[in-house]
Amino acid sequence: MIGFKKSIPALPVVSIAKAVEFYENRMGFTTRHKEETFAIVVRGGIEIHLWASCDRSWKYRSIMLFLKPIWSGAETFLAGTASCRIEVEGIDELHQEYKTQGVLHNEHSDIEEQHWGHRDFSILDLHGNLITFYEAIG
Repeated sequence: MIGFKKSIPALPVVSIAKAVEFYENRMGFTTRHKEETFAIVVRGGIEIHLWASCDRSWKYRSIMLFLKPIWSGAETFLAGTASCRIEVEGIDELHQEYKTQGVLHNEHSDIEEQHWGHRDFSILDLHGNLITFYEAIG
């Protein structure tokens, strides 16, 4: 029998050091592992992998793109293009915590009740990745 057990979002960031600082100081995560181009931050049962999207060489090849296309997979323009949804308990308390920290996607953003049975709100991390926190209704 096949059983899916867990999903770990992997989000592209320009600076591992700055991203880790943001996740720790503003989002309440702790760092389980950190190196120059990769980090793992955790909070409760949630684990997020951060990977360095730090290749700036594409900026200087614009004229030559037809000869040598962008291909490293770690270009800086990838940071902020990812999103994920994280299930939580105590969404009202988390929303208040993140409102106090100033990390809500929109500072006036409220928890929304979705027709598919979730209450949710979103934040943008330091590099612009969208993280939506949700809790099942009932």
